[in-house]
Amino acid sequence: MSSPVVVARPAALRRGDPGFRPIAVGLFCAGFTTFALLYATQPLLPALVDAYGITPGTASLSISVTTAALAVGVIPASALSERWGRRPVMVGSLAAAVVFGLAAAVAPGFALLLVLRGLEGLALAGLPAVGMAYLADEIDGEHLGGAMGLYIAGNSVGGFGGRIIVSAIADLTGSWRWALGGIALVSGAFLVAFVLVLPVSRRFRPRPVGVGELLGAARAHLRDPVLRRFYAVGLLAMGVFVCAYNYVTFLLLGAPFRLPALVVGFVFVLYAVGTATSTRAGRLADRLGPRPVLLGAAGVAALGAAAMLTTWLGVVIAGLALLTVGFFAAHTVASAWVGRRAEHGRAVASGLYLGAFYVGSSVGGTLGGVAYGVAGWPATIGFVLVLLALLAAIVWPLRADRLAPPGWPLPASPERCR
Repeated sequence: MSSPVVVARPAALRRGDPGFRPIAVGLFCAGFTTFALLYATQPLLPALVDAYGITPGTASLSISVTTAALAVGVIPASALSERWGRRPVMVGSLAAAVVFGLAAAVAPGFALLLVLRGLEGLALAGLPAVGMAYLADEIDGEHLGGAMGLYIAGNSVGGFGGRIIVSAIADLTGSWRWALGGIALVSGAFLVAFVLVLPVSRRFRPRPVGVGELLGAARAHLRDPVLRRFYAVGLLAMGVFVCAYNYVTFLLLGAPFRLPALVVGFVFVLYAVGTATSTRAGRLADRLGPRPVLLGAAGVAALGAAAMLTTWLGVVIAGLALLTVGFFAAHTVASAWVGRRAEHGRAVASGLYLGAFYVGSSVGGTLGGVAYGVAGWPATIGFVLVLLALLAAIVWPLRADRLAPPGWPLPASPERCR
């Protein structure tokens, strides 16, 4: 009787290997599509306030419901990816999100707009966590930080590129509806590129995942004190980022700056600094460990937030750039080290991280609006600084040598992790 044939698992890809670049380019396109759609209404918040006669905090719900729905959907989407495969779930998710984005552009009322934006966020849930798990599956641990940085660079380009496109279309047409429809069509083009470029999974083997197994994996990850810290980093960093960008538009449109709407839209080009920051921060954390990079990111972001309290336009813009650098560095490092720490059930671990991340977006954006309504921009910045202080306090106890499971490479000169 012949013995069963065992198929060797392909080796994980390293930087410079033939399959590394298509993965990086494909997930760059996916990151663009995700962030362009997810935050499409952010530069349109003043227009929604005028169109519906609502407060800035209420208008920000067009972002908060989307990110909250994404947070709810990441774990189910992760489970589907374990059964159906990473690539099919990502493609289906982005296609559905483009459709809901087009529908939101023609929604007759604000309530229906919120419903469609929520469905859009639920559809997008199939990309972030699954994309992170795909990278952790396919990329060698020594090069995962850099690869994750390229993926998050796509997020940053989608973030600023999408917002500039939205602002430009709204300024040219005078219609926020045309702006939402236009960015959905552009995102559809990036979706096509993603489908054409991204390779099928080489190292992943689909398997059914039951509800009990899914919940067990989630409980196991939540019991891990190191993973809990990384989840908290994602939540707080995203709360800082969304809060700042939601309400800086109101600051720049009002006194003493009174900038034109199209010029304010170009403020989002500061996302470009995240493109370089994310990749470099990931590689630096590969060498030094996450703790020093995360503490540095929090410090840079805090300095930037404090600078935004001035009435000098150049200083405000520079402060926003520093805050952006800090955010992308923190997000890159935390997300990559979740993949390194979670030896099993990486899609679930990534899903929990992204769930916390987008809860931070919803809560930070909404509470920042409350602060803005009560005491204006200084209160919003105060709220941001409190979040950054909490982030630093959470990161401080981390040490390098027990952050990754056995067999993963560790940074030089490891310290202990309490």
